[in-house]
Amino acid sequence: MEAANSGAGCPNTIGLNVQLPFEQHANPYVSSCEGRLLHFRYFFTRKLFFLRESDALVVLPGGFGTFDELFESLTLIQTGRTPPIPLVMLAPQGDVFWPSWLDEVQTELVNRGLISVEDTALLKQASTAAEAMDQISRFYRVFHACQFQEDQLELLLHAPLLAEQVSLLNHDFDALVDEGSISQGESCDSHGILRPCLRFHLDRRRIGLLYQLIDRLNDLPLPLAPAIEQPAQRLCTAPPSP
Repeated sequence: MEAANSGAGCPNTIGLNVQLPFEQHANPYVSSCEGRLLHFRYFFTRKLFFLRESDALVVLPGGFGTFDELFESLTLIQTGRTPPIPLVMLAPQGDVFWPSWLDEVQTELVNRGLISVEDTALLKQASTAAEAMDQISRFYRVFHACQFQEDQLELLLHAPLLAEQVSLLNHDFDALVDEGSISQGESCDSHGILRPCLRFHLDRRRIGLLYQLIDRLNDLPLPLAPAIEQPAQRLCTAPPSP
């Protein structure tokens, strides 16, 4: 957190500190910023606040506390209790901390059937900060966000798909759809801006497969829409038609 607070600076930073009998002290980069440091007594409330406001997670090698936060995040993502966000495990080149841990996940969890093989899609690896940023940026290249409207999941996108691309997604990701098929339309995002979207009935047991779908979308050679300089041109004035 110290590195993030240092890089962000007071206007853009926030710290979430937890009360411990040892070792946990707020770093000087956030403690000197008035009103930017929150104190928590319990870990679970701190983790909830972390995920609630996060667009990405980067996890570095650590001890029990690091794994506690990692597994809490994975559990909330896997069960659909938090929207899909990129989760990047960062360690220097040649450091086997994360590769060896992932080998154990494959051997002891996947091979025993305790998690699905597709659940490993929830995790990405990086060996430099720049590579981690590339992983995060790529996650949002075509994919913007997801939201539920009634009983359907909407994947909000930065660009519309071609009809043949939607057809191919229906073929390759049929197992992700609980009933019906993937259809394309438009929907309002959280800021009231109308965006292209994909709609379908999500099988909530297949979140790892949803991440694979997001990866596929981000790989599509789509010309991305230009930045919205005049938001009123795309503001939702009425519920969009499917």
